[in-house]
Amino acid sequence: QVQLVESGGGLVQPGGSLRLSCATSRNIVSISTMGWYRRPPGKERELVAQIFSGGSTNYADSVRGRFTISRDNAKNTVYLQMNSLKPEDTAVYYCNAVPSFRYNYWGQGIQVTVSS
Repeated sequence: QVQLVESGGGLVQPGGSLRLSCATSRNIVSISTMGWYRRPPGKERELVAQIFSGGSTNYADSVRGRFTISRDNAKNTVYLQMNSLKPEDTAVYYCNAVPSFRYNYWGQGIQVTVSS
């Protein structure tokens, strides 16, 4: 079993920045598709960003140019740098790891609130 633990969420003003971290309990970051998803209030969960095992990335249109996903294989950690935050970025953010088609792991989620 693999545990994913998110950290770095909280309350930030519009235009501010936060960095989310996702620490994994096993060394899977380099071999997995790692992703960040979010569930805004009253809405379905949606993809925010992904980083694939080869290093390429994918972003939702709503965050492209403002958010950056990265990873540190040595620390078994994935990051989401969020800049120029908007109130519509308010959501519970979830870390996801897919080492293979057989396995799909989720973190417990962390709240990000963008409000003045």
